[in-house]
Amino acid sequence: MDFTVVLGLVIVAALGGLAYAAFNYFSVKKLEEGTERMQEIASAIRVGANAFITYEYKIVAIVAVVVALLLALIISWSAAVAFIIGATMSASAGWVGMKIATYANVRVTNTARTTKSLSDTLKVAFKGGSVMGLCVSGCALLGIFIVFIVFGVACGQIDASVEGVQAASCKSILGMISENLNFGAGFTMTLSGYALGCSIIAIFARIGGGIYTKAADMGADLVGKTEAHIPEDDPRNPATIADNVGDNVGDVAGLGSDLLESYVGALLSGTILAIELFAKHVFGNTEMLKQMIYFPLAFAAAGLISCVIGIASLFIRKKLSDNPHKELNGATYISAILTMVLGGVIAFFCFNQFGGQMIEGYEGLSVFDSVEFHIGWSSPWVAAAIGVIAGIVIGKIAEYYTSYDYKPTKELSAASIEGSALTITQGLALGMISCMLPCVVLGVAIFGSYLISGMYGVAAAAIGMLSFVATTVSVDSYGPISDNAGGIAEMSYLDPSVREITDELDAVGNTTAAIGKGFAIGSAALATLSMMTSYIFAYTPAPEVPNYAEGALDKISLNSIEPAVLVGCIVGAALPFMFSGMLINAVAKAARKMVEEVRRQFREIKGLMEGEVLPDYKTCIEISSQGALREMRLPAIFSIAFPVVCGFIFGAEFVGGVLVGATISAIMLALFCGNSGGAWDNGKKYIEVGGVQGQSKGGSAHDAAVVGDTVGDPLKDTVGPSLDILIKIMSTISLVTVAAFANNNLLNLLGL
Repeated sequence: MDFTVVLGLVIVAALGGLAYAAFNYFSVKKLEEGTERMQEIASAIRVGANAFITYEYKIVAIVAVVVALLLALIISWSAAVAFIIGATMSASAGWVGMKIATYANVRVTNTARTTKSLSDTLKVAFKGGSVMGLCVSGCALLGIFIVFIVFGVACGQIDASVEGVQAASCKSILGMISENLNFGAGFTMTLSGYALGCSIIAIFARIGGGIYTKAADMGADLVGKTEAHIPEDDPRNPATIADNVGDNVGDVAGLGSDLLESYVGALLSGTILAIELFAKHVFGNTEMLKQMIYFPLAFAAAGLISCVIGIASLFIRKKLSDNPHKELNGATYISAILTMVLGGVIAFFCFNQFGGQMIEGYEGLSVFDSVEFHIGWSSPWVAAAIGVIAGIVIGKIAEYYTSYDYKPTKELSAASIEGSALTITQGLALGMISCMLPCVVLGVAIFGSYLISGMYGVAAAAIGMLSFVATTVSVDSYGPISDNAGGIAEMSYLDPSVREITDELDAVGNTTAAIGKGFAIGSAALATLSMMTSYIFAYTPAPEVPNYAEGALDKISLNSIEPAVLVGCIVGAALPFMFSGMLINAVAKAARKMVEEVRRQFREIKGLMEGEVLPDYKTCIEISSQGALREMRLPAIFSIAFPVVCGFIFGAEFVGGVLVGATISAIMLALFCGNSGGAWDNGKKYIEVGGVQGQSKGGSAHDAAVVGDTVGDPLKDTVGPSLDILIKIMSTISLVTVAAFANNNLLNLLGL
């Protein structure tokens, strides 16, 4: 496939996706907001969300400038510019998603109020969520297009990579001063810089938003529900507005930045791996290399076009069923099926031309054999299909363990009758047991895609898993919007039938969120594995003469019994636990202050509990904002700095061990946190809808379930989502900096 065709496809898909996002944005904004009380509450949520994300982005901007300067100084100025582009795209997607969520929430409430129709309300909520989903893919592809045009083509970095030389734009500032300080960065480092920029925004947005929303949520639940025994989102509870603000900054803006980073990491892992494979003489056909670079971009463009069609399919139908889950699944399946059909066409045009071609000078070695495409041109497409299937299966497993339609969560709800201790105990057991099946599926996907298409196939599986991310993020974002809509209905004293509609949408949103988390950690594992392989290639010298008979690829390895690697694995395995503990502590600190403030207001504000006066919402918003902004810095900076510091002290192999250990450990923890937290949440809701005989809101079993939900809140919405970013940002920053620390570390200087 010609490069101009690929880039044309990418820019058409990116601009088309963003144009459809803009259309949906203004379509939602044109709808009525409802009563004066509804508008006041929505405005307070909007102001709080705007204020928080503005302060958050100011902090991130300072960190981003420092990182960009270090990249320009040590790695290459092109990597630094690409880093800024990545950060800008990720921040833009998060900002737009947050804005539409704060406009859509009240309009969802008003639609439920005026139409009393579940299907009409679903359309508005999903249309709001689709803006976030389409911006994720559109912004990501637009940024990739800019990087490829400016650095890959205009600066000649792609041709330089093919020819095995360094483009002038790949030099660092130090490298321009002295050739001894030039670490040989290439186009892979520029692409990694772009991915790192996306990761920087994602780690801060997920951590900051997660701390904010869970501090408010826990404060509102622990005091409001279990102590004062007032309903969720009751206007007398001073933490309710902060809780609703948190939904927007954490579960929408944070989610969007998170999945954009996953999407970019998956796409670029294939391109980076192809260049590194070629650089180390694993294969010798330059045209094949180019097609392996182009394939992920074209596949992603096809995925976004498919998602536009899949999302639109829900809106063009006049009447939907009253089964939101079925309708959302329908949009997802249409997007996935179209993506795979178009992906097959793209694979054919990219790779069919090499059928029967042989590597010159190596008798009996075909081009496909040299890159381990064992079933011809369709190899990467089949690997991508394996990724899609694996993602769906992992999502279904998450649904089984977290939805109250199935046995595990029903049993967890029943355990609440015996009190909070058994609720916590059984929820922990459920989360631990739920790790096994997704890991088996992930292992089968990795091994299957590797057998079919080598390490490039593993990257293709990650691409496949996230190729229709625009739709999955749209479905995910619809949940927090529906949750906010329910809060606005409660605080506006609307008819209970309105809350019933929004609660039904919200319950489906909890399940779709758990499914989305399964996709996120699965794709993170696949993309990180590809990045780790590229990392090992980056510091391993190429053989002087490629020897396919012996297998050049086999020489690229990480020896797990080497002391440095083994110690790195052990330290790396402990890292996600330390990171998770830091996040939980951060949430607990902020939540403790929130609990104290809510109790103070209930105690000191006369007439509050009688509904005669409104609480002080502003103070609670400030507590969540200040707590999140203060506590997010250490874990975020720690995740960025740890592999770099280790690299300059202990060297490349130690860091390789850290990446392996951290990845394996983080996969288990993320699955455990997401599934146990989701089950606790839906277990509480199962009691609220009357699923447990003789139990209802306000009873002892419900109190125990609320405690379980509160324990699960930071796990599923702060720790779990942050872990997949942790392993990707560590692998990306390691790949970017390995050229500098591979031969310039403390152990080397000491001769050890």
